Amino acid sequence: MASDQQTAHSGVPGSPLGSVSLFLLLFSLWLILNSSIALPILVSGAAIALAICWIFMRRSGTWRHVVPTPRSAFHFLAYTGVFFVELVKANLNMLRYVYARRIDIHPGIVRITIRLKSPIGRLALANSIALTPGSLVMAIKDDALFIHWLDVKTVDPELASEMIAGPFEKHLGAIFG
Repeated sequence: MASDQQTAHSGVPGSPLGSVSLFLLLFSLWLILNSSIALPILVSGAAIALAICWIFMRRSGTWRHVVPTPRSAFHFLAYTGVFFVELVKANLNMLRYVYARRIDIHPGIVRITIRLKSPIGRLALANSIALTPGSLVMAIKDDALFIHWLDVKTVDPELASEMIAGPFEKHLGAIFG
């Protein structure tokens, strides 16, 4: 009983799968960003990933619910592809605005409904939206995100949800719940 209370208060999760998946994600990102597998890069990447993982695991129990499975790995790869495609589309759209003789945009704030329940899934969705040019997450309240959209196509929350969050939510829901 005392160890359960200590675990709950310290934020250290009971299952090591969440910490292993977080470490592997961080270490993989380190290797990708450095484009090298030289020994100093491997050692420093492992140390940094381990330190960040330890901090996350001590401060938050969010990653305790992330269990790596073949299905979640597939959806992570699919999400990465979808994010890349949406990022390219948004950048090309921004180029169109920049090089147009007359900029015809309709900026505004729209409310979208999100189906994701886990905090880490919601964070990943908000970051995905904010990282695509032309949209910025202003607030998260209950099951809604308030988005500043550079060119508002609709104010209907359901249609806007499908246009903005739709490509990401399916895969993030499969990964994080």
